[in-house]
Amino acid sequence: MTEPSKVIHVRNVGHEISENDLLQLFQPFGVITKLVMLRAKNQALLQMQGVPSAVNALQFYSNVQPSIRGRNVYVQFSSHQELTTMDQNSQGRGDEPNRILLVTIHHVLYPITVEVLHQVFSPHGIVEKIVTFQKSAGFQALIQYQLPQNAVSARNSLQGRNIYDGCCQLDVQFSNLDELQVNYNNERSRDFTNPNLPSEQKGKSPQGYGDAGGMYSLQGSGPRGVGFPQMGNAAAIAAAFPGGLPPGISGTNDRCTVIVSNLNPDRIDEDKLFNLFSIYGNIIRIKLLRNKPDHALVQMGDGFQAELVVHFLKGALLFGTRLEVNYSKHPNIITGPDTHDYSNSNLNRFNRNAAKNYRYCCSPTKMIHLSSLPQDVTEEEIVAHMEEHGTIVGTKLFEMNGKKQALVLFENEEQATEALVCKHATSLGGSIIRISFSQLQNI
Repeated sequence: MTEPSKVIHVRNVGHEISENDLLQLFQPFGVITKLVMLRAKNQALLQMQGVPSAVNALQFYSNVQPSIRGRNVYVQFSSHQELTTMDQNSQGRGDEPNRILLVTIHHVLYPITVEVLHQVFSPHGIVEKIVTFQKSAGFQALIQYQLPQNAVSARNSLQGRNIYDGCCQLDVQFSNLDELQVNYNNERSRDFTNPNLPSEQKGKSPQGYGDAGGMYSLQGSGPRGVGFPQMGNAAAIAAAFPGGLPPGISGTNDRCTVIVSNLNPDRIDEDKLFNLFSIYGNIIRIKLLRNKPDHALVQMGDGFQAELVVHFLKGALLFGTRLEVNYSKHPNIITGPDTHDYSNSNLNRFNRNAAKNYRYCCSPTKMIHLSSLPQDVTEEEIVAHMEEHGTIVGTKLFEMNGKKQALVLFENEEQATEALVCKHATSLGGSIIRISFSQLQNI
């Protein structure tokens, strides 16, 4: 493979594909500084602001086939490390002033609606139309002003700024479009010059401008309408991480299904996987793969929860093997006879106190926390319930808000993980107990 470069080489770029189409495909990954269309060869060269942005783009498109206007395009690192100014197509970047802005919003922790965008952009001039849409790697909007100078003012003032403190960062560029077409006035699109538009087409759910499956489709990128992972979950995430997301968590994943490999097929089952993965989000479905007994698919409630799973469980030890956890190419798990559905399970932890549960997410530790214990439980009973899974170094029984809870410290993380996987949601003294990892170092 060619050495990583901030220049991306795109092949099979047909005559119907415009510069703006390519910008739409790569802008979610970062700022694009140059674009050269090689029309005679049906190719293009596109330069990102930095190598990490280009690496992220190519890693994403190694799992998802990029398609523009129904045509598959193929991407790889260019042998060029830099595009010279002479190579640059002056119109490619979209730097020519235009009354329509293309806005990409990074690190979305609060819902972004038409009303929010109107409030942010209207101080710079009369906003005529706003259209928001979901791309597979980010949340975007097209904003049409009455005059080009309004758009220039907005771009100069807002580029790189945050809508809210520490999140919702704006990347504002000029669009190459001449006019926005708005069919519905709702929270996703609005024509302020025509208030009489319907809120949606009867019998159909609203569809965004350039939505998945439309002009810039991303095949296999996820079920239609899943959208940016935080959008339905924003309040809980914002409350859990007021200072920003934990290191290593990007908040930009929108793939809900993960594939787990290197499982111990003799000891694992769907309920045990549920017990472990439900620490990081609600579980929709789990499927053990018959043709690969050490593999399983786990569909999480949204892309953010799937990112937590991949981040915190990759490399975890369970039943003598080290788990490999990655995003699946399958957007969801099809219901079938060998699929376990947990979507309505009352054991899903994030239906209540979601912010609190997010706050306690961490990689497996030696210490587990037990709650929902019977009021008359003893440390001896807790030890007897747990000791088959490893050497218990210490225990502590305590009361909080009038409810009995306990800490159990094992010799290592693998033993604590096994205890959680096997004993979460089991009965102790007539109570169904709840187990999670504790971030405390000692009792």
